Amino acid sequence: MTRFVNKVVVVGGGTMGCAVAAIFNVAGWTAYVVETDELVRLGLPGRIDAAAQTLGASGREIPSIICGALVDVDWADVDIVIECVFEDLALKQAVFAEIEALCPAPTPLTSNSSSFPIGQIGKGLATQSRMLGLHFFMPAHLVPAVEVISSQASDEPTAVRVSEIMRAVGKKPIRVKRDIPGFLANRIQHALMREAIALVEEDFASPEDVDAAVRYGFGFRYIAAGPLLQKDLAGIDIHCAAAATMYPYLRTDQEPSAHMRQLVANGHIGVKSASLRGFYQWTPEQVAVEQKRYEAALLKAARILSDEEVGH
Repeated sequence: MTRFVNKVVVVGGGTMGCAVAAIFNVAGWTAYVVETDELVRLGLPGRIDAAAQTLGASGREIPSIICGALVDVDWADVDIVIECVFEDLALKQAVFAEIEALCPAPTPLTSNSSSFPIGQIGKGLATQSRMLGLHFFMPAHLVPAVEVISSQASDEPTAVRVSEIMRAVGKKPIRVKRDIPGFLANRIQHALMREAIALVEEDFASPEDVDAAVRYGFGFRYIAAGPLLQKDLAGIDIHCAAAATMYPYLRTDQEPSAHMRQLVANGHIGVKSASLRGFYQWTPEQVAVEQKRYEAALLKAARILSDEEVGH
């Protein structure tokens, strides 16, 4: 069994960085969290603790160590570095250039980027072989999966080690063998979203009915079996016949839908917008209730998958 010092450095104290730090804290790891913004830094202990409490923290966790700069971190014996800064390529490249000078090889260097190719982020590093993508899904502390993405330069033993670290802190690593736009889960998710939004845009169904079709229909099965396993169980011939009928009519747009672009242009981007509008119209009270229900449902689903993992 691989042994770890149980020491992680999380760079960036935003929503994702706080959740990642909480994951490691609850697993008994020491987490150094680097955040340059002083105001954000002041609120980090409370936000990390809130995420840890959601995960069932016992109160015996080692508190995260908050740092204002990378040079303030104790870089000795770090098991892994996880970058969670803003999605700006130049910023990420600059951060990794500084990290590489401070963090000795072969410590894995990983980026939580959801959009930039990992090879592009690591371009110019002398130790690109230890650079990987580590893509968490929001809310990161509640969604079990995390994508471990290799670029052409990534070293296979490093990818294996990162996957082992993820398992050690209770996550489900998903290996992505090639560095492609959107990686794995987002490509599947966006294909579904393109069709879902098109059905609303063309007035075939309401947002409520599209969501119900996924949650109470085929999406309900996904907690038990992914799409490929489910087709093995149901019959690939049935799917193939249905595909021949439907594929010619599915949307193949090369850009986001006009409906979605209009929502964004008007500032209607969901519950975080001033209008509290997106595909739905919200009130502050509805937002609070829905977010609580959403978290509770994710925790129940995570327990189902956790029990299954133990059974294996």
